[in-house]
Amino acid sequence: MTEGKITLFFWPTPNCYKVSILLEELNVPYDIHPVHIGRGEQFAANFLKISPHGKVPAINDSLNTKEPQSVFESGAILFYLAEKYNQFLETENTKKLAVIQWLMFQMGNLGPLLGQAHHFRHYAKEPIQYAINRYTNEAGKLYAVLDNQLGKSQYLAGDDYSIADIAVYPWLRPQKMQGQDISEHANIQRWYNAVRGRPAVQRGLSVMNEKISKSGQRPKGEAWQTLFERPKTIDIPKNHKKGKP
Repeated sequence: MTEGKITLFFWPTPNCYKVSILLEELNVPYDIHPVHIGRGEQFAANFLKISPHGKVPAINDSLNTKEPQSVFESGAILFYLAEKYNQFLETENTKKLAVIQWLMFQMGNLGPLLGQAHHFRHYAKEPIQYAINRYTNEAGKLYAVLDNQLGKSQYLAGDDYSIADIAVYPWLRPQKMQGQDISEHANIQRWYNAVRGRPAVQRGLSVMNEKISKSGQRPKGEAWQTLFERPKTIDIPKNHKKGKP
């Protein structure tokens, strides 16, 4: 008997899509709790209890658990769910290590550097050519690493589709924003088409599509300040204690 539920705290970002895709691949029931990051809802006291640094995604899991479990950080969520359901994470030690390494590659390199490419190429208030060049070049290096790896195996961590692939795929979708072209990388193109063709991936990418307009325009005013600067006000939990400098 299924008891409880998984709640995904979500806004349409690459990191959030990683989790919605995995939940669809796992075919487990889950609810969406929208967190409008342009309005600063990620800094609400109740959400900060789940995600202390005010970032989406996060989950609250009470689905067939002894006690509810909250998890923040997209990579940690993928690892938690893959272990819970024993899917998309190899069980043999050496193969499992390969999945973890490529997952960490996405978390530590691909996401942060491609995010900087997005920012300086499209969101910065003033163009800074050094930053644009630097992060566009870094993005190119990362694409080369991926293409080389995918020339050795069908998927990033070997012959089997895993949470490493789920983690990387959403970050390559806005390739043009990063100054990149997947068609120039034959191995990435093959892999990208294979992942994109999975029905669960399409379902995961469609979350909240009917509720959110994706104009692609740069955020303005308070939304820009909330996303890229320190918000004017942050809702601090009542039990929060200031640390000593």
